Amino acid sequence: MVGALEKDPREDVLQAWYMDDSNEDQRLLHHREPKKFVSLEQLAELGVLSWKLDADKYETDEELKKIREERGYSYMDFCEVCPEKLPNYEEKIKSFFKEHLHTDEEIRYCVAGSGYFDVRDHNDEWIRVWVKKGGMIVLPAGIYHRFTLDTDNYIKAMRLFVGDPIWTPYNRPHDNLPARKEYLQSFVTTRSGDHAVDTAA
Repeated sequence: MVGALEKDPREDVLQAWYMDDSNEDQRLLHHREPKKFVSLEQLAELGVLSWKLDADKYETDEELKKIREERGYSYMDFCEVCPEKLPNYEEKIKSFFKEHLHTDEEIRYCVAGSGYFDVRDHNDEWIRVWVKKGGMIVLPAGIYHRFTLDTDNYIKAMRLFVGDPIWTPYNRPHDNLPARKEYLQSFVTTRSGDHAVDTAA
């Protein structure tokens, strides 16, 4: 029987906390003082799903295959983000860190390295999600978010998608998009009754 206090294995590869307001290097941890961690259950309340998988056998992993089949992730490719591998690296990393949303889920499975996915909570505050090798994260359509590397400056991620991939980012504000309205209805206004986040920053 699993004890109530037993550690969630996903915590080995995914950690989350509220960010400070510092303008220091985006690749730093940016903890608040005192630190304020966020549970994976709290992330799920925002629509952010996560798994821990065996990144050393992603080609034959039955668990990954099952997730892809159940969620309809028919498309798959890989993206390596580092100065040596990504063309126009400086430009790309800046664009990734601009707050934006997508009209479809963003699915990333870290098979090497690590990086930060920052998401907005119900009160429009930033939560930093640190995804390491073996961590898979799904950001729901319509959630405002951004990505950056950590100080190791490297991630290799599997990108999954339902059907033909559409990577178009809609930089904030784009509250008029149906995907944004649906996200708010599903995960924000119905939960807290707090409509303040419905406006652009």
